[in-house]
Amino acid sequence: MILNAKECKLQVQNMQFDYITFGSGTKPLVMIQGLNTRGIKGAALPLAYMYRIFAKDYKVYLFDRRPRAEDGITVRDMASDIAASMDTLNLKHADVIGVSQGGMIAQYLAVDRPDLVRKLVLAVTLSRNNDTVTKVVSDWINMAEQGDMRTLVADMAEKMYSDAYIKRYRLFLPLLTVLQKPKDVARFIVLAKACLTCSTYEDLDKIKCPVFVLGGGQDNIVSGIASTEIAEKLGCKIHMYDTLGHAAYEEAPDFNQLIYDFLID
Repeated sequence: MILNAKECKLQVQNMQFDYITFGSGTKPLVMIQGLNTRGIKGAALPLAYMYRIFAKDYKVYLFDRRPRAEDGITVRDMASDIAASMDTLNLKHADVIGVSQGGMIAQYLAVDRPDLVRKLVLAVTLSRNNDTVTKVVSDWINMAEQGDMRTLVADMAEKMYSDAYIKRYRLFLPLLTVLQKPKDVARFIVLAKACLTCSTYEDLDKIKCPVFVLGGGQDNIVSGIASTEIAEKLGCKIHMYDTLGHAAYEEAPDFNQLIYDFLID
């Protein structure tokens, strides 16, 4: 089976990271997910199936955030963790896909360790704070600190998905608030705060590898403008889903195909 999905653990210095690997190819592909409430443990098969288009050509790696995230950790620190994990596994010149907070991390990875990145995909992400992300993430942090997990998960879903998607699946939202309740609330708060530490805009010219940006015109978390300004600063290819929001990576049927075509070209 080309998916060959596995859950693994990796010792890096004094930390042990969970990671998922799948695919039967020889080329390395590192995928960096966005902020979520549950981590990647137990998600090997669903994630491998979701990104199965890459399984034939690539050996795919998805690294979780550090298990004990200390208050004050930044997305640049997370990029350092990814780099250390890649060094430990001897992954060089990998193609890298970063989504949302993962896109923030991926930018720092490409800036600080260009030897690790062959091609870079930045999806529904930003290079500097704006009013939209500051308010949304601050609200999520407040909800988590107050222990209002139901409102937190519901708000995350409503901010992420398009109106049409929410309308279609509204009956399932109560179930989502149960399934996506944070396992470790304190860790979620620390990782959410890290979303507000991205400041790569002035350093984007240090990224020398080919870059492809994808954004949602109706993005209610980082804003659609955040994607366009990255592409304009880099002078790179961009695809905007004008009618979709932050979850374009789930809603757009051609999302993975566009990325695949860019990486393989």
